[in-house]
Amino acid sequence: MPASTARVKTPRSAHHAQRLADQPSLGVSAAVTRDGRVTLSYPDGTCVLAPIGEKLDVIATALTPKGLIAIQRDVTERLTEEKLTLDWSDPVNGQDIKITDPLIGDYLITHCTPPDEILQDLAAETREATGGDAEMQISHDEGAFLTMLTRLTGARRAVEVGVFTGYSSLCIARGLPADGHLLACDISEEWTSHAKPYWERAGVADRIELKIGPALETLRALPLEENLDIAFIDADKISYPLYYEELLQRLRPGGLIVLDNVFLAGRALDPACVEPDLEPDHIAIRELNDKIAAAPRVESVMLPVRDGVTLVRKV
Repeated sequence: MPASTARVKTPRSAHHAQRLADQPSLGVSAAVTRDGRVTLSYPDGTCVLAPIGEKLDVIATALTPKGLIAIQRDVTERLTEEKLTLDWSDPVNGQDIKITDPLIGDYLITHCTPPDEILQDLAAETREATGGDAEMQISHDEGAFLTMLTRLTGARRAVEVGVFTGYSSLCIARGLPADGHLLACDISEEWTSHAKPYWERAGVADRIELKIGPALETLRALPLEENLDIAFIDADKISYPLYYEELLQRLRPGGLIVLDNVFLAGRALDPACVEPDLEPDHIAIRELNDKIAAAPRVESVMLPVRDGVTLVRKV
């Protein structure tokens, strides 16, 4: 997905965006939302014009570099007529988009409640034991986020799909009351074997029930009752839609589902990922992201936390 952006300073940002929507180029359609955001749809891509106060953000994406150049040229010419000048960024592909710049990422890590010795030891053991697979472990700031969400929802019953070495399980369990319960689902006895000693050190082992086996079978075996308070999904991406539906049926009104990796390192939002090169996990995450955004039975927000986190609240 070649993509390029530009920001224009203008006190009439909404006016200029609307002008382009009212008079689109030949073969281009325009859609306008209530907040003034304009999406121009071209044969080979799109251009979004987002007015933000006295700034106009312009975001062009296309299937091919040639298509991107054509979109940039058209929008530049039309905004020049509006007496605006665009300075486009260099094109970047979807997989190269820095959702969290290293500088920002480091600042986030160092400006939340620091991890205690137990979490630090677990992270160190995970790096030593799993090598390159250690990247599957959530970051400390995301772990702190899970603990806070669990506490804020007043959760007593929780489910986690995808345990790995138990870091996220520990973070969720710490947010539960002493009589809370976390059902932690995973298929790997090897990876999860590292978890229990740290759960015990943290004094939360009695709150966590580890279930080894296909998570979908575990979820479908649960009573079909709306009694879950919070759930965290961080497992095989192709099964996300199935996990989500099983959990949503069992979530209480006001309960929360947290989905990790909804950006798929930028691939989920890359229009250049198309058939037949589109991988099954790309399709699954894209379709679920679209489904959640349009669903009437939930409220949702997608956050640029690490590789993308979606919060879904059942209404």
